[in-house]
Amino acid sequence: MKKNVCLYAMMALAVMGCSQNNKKQEGSSKGLPSRVESESKAGAEKADQSVAGSNNQSASAGKVQVLTASDFRKKIMDYESHPEEWVFAGSRPAIIDFYTTWCGPCKMMAPLVESLAGKYAGKIDFYKVDIDQEPELASVFGIRSIPTFLFIPMKGNPTIQMGSMQKEDFEEIIGKMMGK
Repeated sequence: MKKNVCLYAMMALAVMGCSQNNKKQEGSSKGLPSRVESESKAGAEKADQSVAGSNNQSASAGKVQVLTASDFRKKIMDYESHPEEWVFAGSRPAIIDFYTTWCGPCKMMAPLVESLAGKYAGKIDFYKVDIDQEPELASVFGIRSIPTFLFIPMKGNPTIQMGSMQKEDFEEIIGKMMGK
C-alpha cells in the first residue's frame, strides 16, 4: 500500500522541479499521501550529526533540528505503522523544511527558517530534511519541488507549501496552523 501511495504522489508531482515560485497548494492534496491531505486552506547546509541526535531541548532553544527517517518516525509520525492516517507524535506544532544543499531557493530560505525557529522557540518545533540524504522521506511525501514546507498543527492534518515564501506569508500560515 505504501508503494501505491508513493507512486501516486510521485506521478502527481512529476512535472515539478526546484521551484522559486510562491505557488501555494491551498486545500490541495497534490503530491501528498492520503493520510497527509490538508483539512484547511492555507535551506541551509546539513547540520552536524549532533544536531540530528538532539532532543526537543534543541527545538525549544530555537534551533532547527535535522531529521532522519528514523527520527521522523519517532518525533513526527510513524508512517509505517499508520500508512492510511495521520497520527502526529509531537508535543508541539511543527514545521519541516524539505531541502537540498545544492538548491539556491533552499539556501535563501534557511536564514528565515532559523529566525522563525528562534522567534517561536518553545511553541513550534522546526525541523529540516535533506531529501538527498533521506530519499525515503522524500518518496513518502512525494517531495519533487524544493524547498517544500510541511506545516503540522497539533490537531488535524498538515498542510504543505512548495517554493520560497516571504516572511509575512510564512507567519500567516503559522498563525493559521496555531489557530490564530
